[in-house]
Amino acid sequence: MSARRPSFDEVYEEHIGFLYRSTRAFGIEPGAVDDVIQDVFVVVHRRLEEHDGRGSLRGWLMRILFNVVREHRRSRRRSGERASALDGELDEHLPGSERDPEREAALAQARRTLLGILNEMDDDQRQVFVLAEMEQMTAPEIAEAMDASVNTTYSRLRLARKQFSAAVERARLRDEWRKP
Repeated sequence: MSARRPSFDEVYEEHIGFLYRSTRAFGIEPGAVDDVIQDVFVVVHRRLEEHDGRGSLRGWLMRILFNVVREHRRSRRRSGERASALDGELDEHLPGSERDPEREAALAQARRTLLGILNEMDDDQRQVFVLAEMEQMTAPEIAEAMDASVNTTYSRLRLARKQFSAAVERARLRDEWRKP
């Protein structure tokens, strides 16, 4: 007996948050995230029946997202637009009963620092790092999503973690130097 194929609505409801977070973490500027997500779900709507159940749905969605992000960047380069994850508004309203401007400013700075570090990584390392560290996907799941070998995935992840650690240390030292 084969597993029931999820409906488009079920796929959307279950994976919209994951795809949104990943799109932002892959360096798509805030003003373009909704367009990229829409393009992903247009492809999903057209091709959902083609997903044969071999491999994870999440991995399949990531392959679609990788292609849409790549095409978005290509399109931006052709039109001469500057693409940066740091453009536009980074702060969404933080949940909580009281707004703490100091805390919100610190979180906004942390987001900018994180996105700046991620922007320094090449696309493959960035994607592996985001999927492993932020989305908690396993190396075999990431390898499937990226259509790469598990060994390549581990190698990219090791290099990305090393680059991330070095960038965090540079940011820490820079912040210490600025303190009176």
